[in-house]
Amino acid sequence: MEEFRRSYSRLCRESGAEPQEAVLQQLHQLPRGRLDLATQSLTVETCRALGKLLPRETLCTELVLSDCMLSEEGATLLLRGLCANTVLRFLDLKGNNLRAAGAEALGKLLQQNKSIQSLTLEWNSLGTWDDAFATFCGGLAANGALQQLDLRNNQISHKGAEELALALKGNTTLQQLDLRWNNVGLLGGRALMNCLPSNRTLWRLDLAGNNIPGDILRAVEQAMGHSQDRLTTFQENQARTHVLSKEVQHLREEKSKQFLDLMETIDKQREEMAKSSRASAARVGQLQEALNERHSIINALKAKLQMTEAALALSEQKAQDLGELLATAEQEQLSLSQRQAKELKLEQQEAAERESKLLRDLSAANEKNLLLQNQVDELERKFRCQQEQLFQTRQELTSMSAELKMRAIQAEERLDMEKRRCRQSLEDSESLRIKEVEHMTRHLEESEKAMQERVQRLEAVRLSLEEELSRVKAAALSERGQAEEELIKAKSQARLEEQQRLAHLEDKLRLLAQARDEAQGACLQQKQVVAEAQTRASQLGLQVEGLRRRLEELQQELSLKDQERVAEVSRVRVELQEQNGRLQAELAAQEALREKAAALERQLKVMASDHREALLDRESENASLREKLRLREAEIARIRDEEAQRASFLQNAVLAYVQGSPVRTLSPPK
Repeated sequence: MEEFRRSYSRLCRESGAEPQEAVLQQLHQLPRGRLDLATQSLTVETCRALGKLLPRETLCTELVLSDCMLSEEGATLLLRGLCANTVLRFLDLKGNNLRAAGAEALGKLLQQNKSIQSLTLEWNSLGTWDDAFATFCGGLAANGALQQLDLRNNQISHKGAEELALALKGNTTLQQLDLRWNNVGLLGGRALMNCLPSNRTLWRLDLAGNNIPGDILRAVEQAMGHSQDRLTTFQENQARTHVLSKEVQHLREEKSKQFLDLMETIDKQREEMAKSSRASAARVGQLQEALNERHSIINALKAKLQMTEAALALSEQKAQDLGELLATAEQEQLSLSQRQAKELKLEQQEAAERESKLLRDLSAANEKNLLLQNQVDELERKFRCQQEQLFQTRQELTSMSAELKMRAIQAEERLDMEKRRCRQSLEDSESLRIKEVEHMTRHLEESEKAMQERVQRLEAVRLSLEEELSRVKAAALSERGQAEEELIKAKSQARLEEQQRLAHLEDKLRLLAQARDEAQGACLQQKQVVAEAQTRASQLGLQVEGLRRRLEELQQELSLKDQERVAEVSRVRVELQEQNGRLQAELAAQEALREKAAALERQLKVMASDHREALLDRESENASLREKLRLREAEIARIRDEEAQRASFLQNAVLAYVQGSPVRTLSPPK
């Protein structure tokens, strides 16, 4: 109010007048939201200032201007300013002697203002001028906010009452109207009584002190009683509808809460299922990594075995070549001995001459024998190297088998741990599902779709793993082809070496043939040489037999290694089959979980159907209540019609009574 007081002072000074001290004091002392200027003589300047301030005022809801001795101009300015106000609810203009200009200003106010609900106009002179009061009544008919109107002691005549009755026919918000102590008379009372059936909102009409007959007053009171009953029934119906709406809203809130709880539980279950799926995917990945490691180890072992087999094949081939060379050498020696025996007789004559040559040949033969001995030593060293390599491969095989066993044990331990975790998680999830079965909804379909997609992804992963296995097999085959090519190359190289050796031996044979031609005279010495060569050949044969036995032992060991490798491969296959069986068991468990989810979904569908049936029952109850309300409204409408008929009967009776009574002769003509 302080800002309102300062604005009032400023506007008064701008208009050239001093603000009223009494008004300033009242503005300083008034409570918030109420402007009480009762019994203050307000000047025209004060009314002009208030008329300018009130349209912008947003805090004042009550304005009391009773007994302020407002002039026509001041009242007009003040009411013109109130036309644009939107917060004022109560207006008191009691005892201001408002006349024609005031009535017209009030009519404009009622026509334009949409916030005033109570208007007090007691002890004024609004009904003195019929045209001005007609303007006021027109504004009242157009008003849609006023609920209480006090028109006591306003000199309203029967014409003013007729205008007021017309206004009441068009008004739909006025509930209380006070017309006591006016000059309404019989005609005005009759007009007001006739307008009551058309008005559905007015439930209080005071007509005391207006020279109205008692039967009309009783008819008006009866109509007001019916209006009050109608208002009470309407209020009761409103209260019932409000209660029903509250119940429906409460039911909706409960259903929404249940739905939200259900959604929360479904989200939690989704998260748990996602966690379990991620854990299962991680476990499958670990198992796949272990399988890949085992496959790589097996492939490496296969490659090493192939390499050892190739080395053994090469050594066998070399041994066979050496045996063949020895056999050819023995045959050549036998043929040479036969030829020499035949040619001894012919060469005895030339023996003396060729003794020196034979000695040189013997030295050459000794050198050749030394070379052969060196070659045999080199073969023995190579054989020893191969034995060492075989021993190393055995050690590597043993170490690899131990590593495979350790990794298999670790994989079994990991599988046991994963089984325990899976069992624990399955038990936890099963308990959670048992607890949350009542809160499941249609969203399980989405979870089922997600599970199907995950199964499809797992199948895709399985297909990709199979493709990787096929690629690994293809790579192994390619490596095997490369090894075979290397074997072919080694064989070709060995053949070249054999051809070179054969050429060298042919050269030697040619030299021996030359020596044969020269050694015909040295039979005795040649026999000794032959005997020594035979002894050496027998020694070489014994060495070759020992080498053959060693080769047979090595072949037996290789066969044993092959058997062990086959057993290891079969054991790994059995483990893989067991892992596949475990994976199939997990898939069966997942299928069981799907079946459980389907059962839960069916239970949810049953619950949803029960919920729908309950909702249908509630809707049927609401429909029955609406039907009852409609029947009650029809009954109320029937009662209204009956009351309207009774009022028309009473009006006809009153008219008949008035027309037939002697008062008619005393009443003035219309």
